[in-house]
Amino acid sequence: MNLRLREDQQEALRVRAEEEGRSMHAIVLQAIDRYLEQEADRTSVRRLGAKYAAAHADLLRRLGE
Repeated sequence: MNLRLREDQQEALRVRAEEEGRSMHAIVLQAIDRYLEQEADRTSVRRLGAKYAAAHADLLRRLGE
C-alpha cells in the first residue's frame, strides 16, 4: 500500500515526528489504530442503540409525548 499525502500534510507530519522523536511511520500507524478502534466503538454503540430502542419502543414513545 502506498499513502500519498499532500505536501503540507507530509511537512506537518515530519515536524510532529521530529518533535516527538518518533518516525512518521509510527505516527501514521497509531492514527490508523485509533481510527479503527473509534469506528468499531461507533458500530457497537449504533447496534446496541438500535437493539434497546426496539426493545423499549413503547417507553420511548411515551417519553416523547
